[in-house]
Amino acid sequence: MANVIFITGGQRSGKSTYAQKRALELSDNPVYIATSRIWDNDFKNRVKRHQNDRTENWINIEEEKEINKLDLKDSVVVLDCITLWLTNYFSDNNYNVDQSLEKAKKEWDKFIKGDFTAFVITNELGMGVHAQTEGARKFTDLQGWMNQYIAKKAKEVYLMVSGLPMKIK
Repeated sequence: MANVIFITGGQRSGKSTYAQKRALELSDNPVYIATSRIWDNDFKNRVKRHQNDRTENWINIEEEKEINKLDLKDSVVVLDCITLWLTNYFSDNNYNVDQSLEKAKKEWDKFIKGDFTAFVITNELGMGVHAQTEGARKFTDLQGWMNQYIAKKAKEVYLMVSGLPMKIK
């Protein structure tokens, strides 16, 4: 079973930087799994910024949803991120929370059966302002439930605050 280190926090809290640093402490050639779809030019620029943060020794994989199909045996992985991965499920399931959560949980359970270490990044959406739209409230619920599901199974959990990791579990 995978050794999961779950890293949560707000936007620009230092989650990716922390995960990448920890991964490089364990491997000279860590694997970076990017789950983002390119939704618009702003997102394209965000992706480029993340790509520029990594040196050429990283093995980069783009996988929007089917993370369990990757051969990661004995690898050190940064999965960035659960929020964007869930967005893909939410969008593809016509914004149905129950269907999205069920499919994401099944995929997650298959993913963590592998023999590897994974630094898994997510966002802690529920700590901010209450979402104004129904769709945003539904996604916040989906994200919160999936975060709980992953955190329960993770070996370690960290909350990033202003670039500082706070160990939760």
